[in-house]
Amino acid sequence: MTLLDASPVTSVTAEERATRLTEAGAAWGERIAADVANGQLTYRVRGTGEGSVASTITAGKHSFRVDEPAALAGDDIAASPVEFALGALISCQVVVYRLYAQALGIRVDEIDVKAEGDLDARRLFGIEESVRAGFTAVRLDITITGPETDARYQELRAAVDAHCPVLDLFANATPVTVSVAKA
Repeated sequence: MTLLDASPVTSVTAEERATRLTEAGAAWGERIAADVANGQLTYRVRGTGEGSVASTITAGKHSFRVDEPAALAGDDIAASPVEFALGALISCQVVVYRLYAQALGIRVDEIDVKAEGDLDARRLFGIEESVRAGFTAVRLDITITGPETDARYQELRAAVDAHCPVLDLFANATPVTVSVAKA
């Protein structure tokens, strides 16, 4: 069983999508207008190591596995952490494109996003400490179908670039606190 087999994505019409996006935007606008603290969200995710280097990740009621290919000491039972990172970027882009297309009145019929990330494994394996451990470059290729002009889709892109939380994680340093405790 794969993640895609677990639960199918509900098919929605463009009108249903527009209604859901409009209602969500209005509801969040009201919550935040009532108290700006309502806009502060904390996400909690838990992971447990298993197998060679795999993990089972639990996020709310959802669970999924992350692993590495055999060449990186894994059992290749799932996508790797960096593939999930690119997947998180892609999925956040889709959400924010849909959200801002609705907000700006820009029709998007279909959206397809591809991501590539370059990573230098020398740091991972302690071979060269002067190179970055994470991606050295990430490329997004976004294809949109719909009746709008290229200028309107570029306007949409600018709004998404300014508001996509996961793109922000990739583009800007985020303070991270790490603690290790013996159980």
